[in-house]
Amino acid sequence: MENNKTILYVDDDEDDVELLTDAFKDLDPKVKLDIAKNGLEALTYLQSGQKLPCLIVLDLNMPYLNGKQTFDKIKADSGLQHIPVIVFTSSSNPSDKAAFKNLGIDFITKPHNFSAISDAAVRMLSSC
Repeated sequence: MENNKTILYVDDDEDDVELLTDAFKDLDPKVKLDIAKNGLEALTYLQSGQKLPCLIVLDLNMPYLNGKQTFDKIKADSGLQHIPVIVFTSSSNPSDKAAFKNLGIDFITKPHNFSAISDAAVRMLSSC
């Protein structure tokens, strides 16, 4: 696998962050997972002028700026809109899923076991 892969993971749930981080470490230790706890942190990170990530993994339910609002701001920014986004959320709301699927965005409901989280990480890495 290519060396310099950085993924921005936007999620306020520390347990979920830890699980996905462990899955990526097992999958490919060279992958760098940068964490933002909410949409505002994510936008600050993305607009900081540093190298952009190859993928944004976005939770929907977060404080300050939720995932939908964050997604809209990313896609409205010509410097960011090319970055692939995968929604990785505990929401199983059919309208959320349909809205993102209609935009061609991969929507993954967070699984409850590590094996399935690892499978999701493989899917995410293939989008990088």
